[in-house]
Amino acid sequence: MKNGFKSLLAMAFLMGACAVPEDAVSKTRQMDKTIMSSESFIDAHPDLMHRNRGLLAYQKGRYAEALIHFKRGAKFSDKPSQGMVAEMLWKGEGVAVNRPLAYAWMDMAAERHYRTMLLRRENYWNALTADERVQAVELGKALYETYGDDVAKKRLAIALRRAKNSVTGSRTGMVGNLTITIFTPTGSETIDGSQYYQDKFWKPELYFKWQDETWKNPPTGNVSIGPLEVKPEPKKK
Repeated sequence: MKNGFKSLLAMAFLMGACAVPEDAVSKTRQMDKTIMSSESFIDAHPDLMHRNRGLLAYQKGRYAEALIHFKRGAKFSDKPSQGMVAEMLWKGEGVAVNRPLAYAWMDMAAERHYRTMLLRRENYWNALTADERVQAVELGKALYETYGDDVAKKRLAIALRRAKNSVTGSRTGMVGNLTITIFTPTGSETIDGSQYYQDKFWKPELYFKWQDETWKNPPTGNVSIGPLEVKPEPKKK
């Protein structure tokens, strides 16, 4: 698939950074989708927040800015962000081309064996020269010390706990007494706290499990993102 990696990232962004099957009609799944596409949810999850900001900047051609956000998302164990850093290094978007370093990033993006990242990593490896492969392996060692799951997952776990504990009652399990207004791309909706603060969204081990299920079974299809179009103002009569 041409530009398949970026298309997959675009789909994740357009769906609010979550994958919900098209045939999901239950109220529970629809509510989950609404929650995960809300501004408050994304802002409380730094992996998603920086990935989305990176994709917005990338879409507008602001590659240097996009790279900054993808690297920030990468520090919170966001594998799609790590993959986008690799793509930009490979193609020289907002940064000088560096194929060995690009491979090292994509190797780390494939750490959880997501098929999209694995295939891209192998494509990179096959294109590298013998000298570049040696460099890639050496560069990867340093990257894993900062961005590998062993350290990056801990950062995200701390961020999730801090975000949830900042809400009155969440530390004692009384979130059902809260009402929360969430803002989504289609408007706003008020829900009770027990829905918004489900364990699967906030407990690190369950959140990572959800991520794995999403990216190991990605949505299919093509999404093409072009430059933003500004409609001209109508002529005054």
